[in-house]
Amino acid sequence: MSTQKNNEIFLRPRFKMDFNESQQKIITKFKENLNQKNCKYCSKIIDGHIIIDVPEIENHFWSPQLNIEVVEADENKAIVKGLFGPKPQVWTLFMFIHFVMAFVFMVFAIMAYVQWNLKSEYSFALTMLFVVPVLWFVMYFLGRLGKKKGHSQMNELYQFMMKTLEKK
Repeated sequence: MSTQKNNEIFLRPRFKMDFNESQQKIITKFKENLNQKNCKYCSKIIDGHIIIDVPEIENHFWSPQLNIEVVEADENKAIVKGLFGPKPQVWTLFMFIHFVMAFVFMVFAIMAYVQWNLKSEYSFALTMLFVVPVLWFVMYFLGRLGKKKGHSQMNELYQFMMKTLEKK
């Protein structure tokens, strides 16, 4: 098994592992482990895609979700690709807010330019050109804070996945 991880700065960490087992064998391991009576994780398995959530009791706004994709490389080799991230609803909300911030920044930039060209008062638009990036950074750091809050749950999900994959 070889592992490849990306840089820690990302809000949605990714990893990739190579296995000397078939795709079906790895998926079967997950099905067996997730269907055990004492398994506390919620999951969905669709073809080579596995989604593992934290238990409902421990779930909060910043709870992570582990998305695993098992890809068949050769006959008896598979690649396990993983992605930790917030639930899709949280991720969509954050992306929507970021796009709105970008749009608002462009609107105020155009407004400042037009008002400056027309020789009218442009101080509000110019002020907003400094405020919007500050708000943008606040959103980024809120995302980092949320990632830190869900870090222990992310470790639990990772340990569960590793325990499942190392099972013979």
